Amino acid sequence: MRTISAAEITETVARLCQRANYFLPCDVEEALSKALQKEGSPRAREILTQISDNARVAQDRSIALCQDTGIAEVFVNIGQDLHIEGDILQDAVNKGVALGYTMGYLRTSIVGDPLDRVNTNDNTPAQLTVTIVPGDQIEITVLPKGGGTENASALRMFPPSAGWPGIVEFVLETVREKGINACPPLIVGVGIGGSFSSVGKLAKTALLRQVGSAPAAGAYAAREKELLDAVNALGLGPMGLGGRTTALAVHIEHAPCHIACLPVAVAMNCHSMRRMTETL
Repeated sequence: MRTISAAEITETVARLCQRANYFLPCDVEEALSKALQKEGSPRAREILTQISDNARVAQDRSIALCQDTGIAEVFVNIGQDLHIEGDILQDAVNKGVALGYTMGYLRTSIVGDPLDRVNTNDNTPAQLTVTIVPGDQIEITVLPKGGGTENASALRMFPPSAGWPGIVEFVLETVREKGINACPPLIVGVGIGGSFSSVGKLAKTALLRQVGSAPAAGAYAAREKELLDAVNALGLGPMGLGGRTTALAVHIEHAPCHIACLPVAVAMNCHSMRRMTETL
């Protein structure tokens, strides 16, 4: 049994909150560069160039990529042979988010009650997802998720008879109706299966994959390509102003489900695909 202090988790989360908001991951930068090479619309090319320029300025000056620094989605894979000494995990994570956002001069966007709408002033509480894994390490990923992309999310409980064609139409319908407000080019996460309570998390977890990486289940690679081609054929383009590049990637995560159900969720992220991971 290995022991680490809750304070170490807090420090790590604080650092990840800042770095995730300041630095665009290399795989996203590469995907934007490839999109620029393929893009035929002069307006779309100019927008993609400005997006890349913005990322460089944010990195050079250690300032936020976007003024909406999001809700702090924190994904923790914790080894079953690891013991945390001090605060419980939830408290350690929330302290890290509060420290990272306030010390990093990042906008705080969380209200304590959805109807009273009073800001908590430190961007807590975080949305925490914990998975128990083998070993004695802890892997922490921070995904700052902006409000525009959250509002573009969708969930539908299909009958099994809808099958893959129903899923394709639902994804395209969601991007067609909501994608412009999510600041394309997008990364689209699709969750299939599980239950009403878990399919949204599947879709959001799909956003954590590196852009263009192969899915764990090989059969889904062709489905991801089909969806990406169909999304880009919509012609929304960068920032919804037309072009070939509506999405940089479509990623699918799936899970077993009830014989009477086919849950499907869509989670979109903007071109500022902010995520950062550390392992302790």
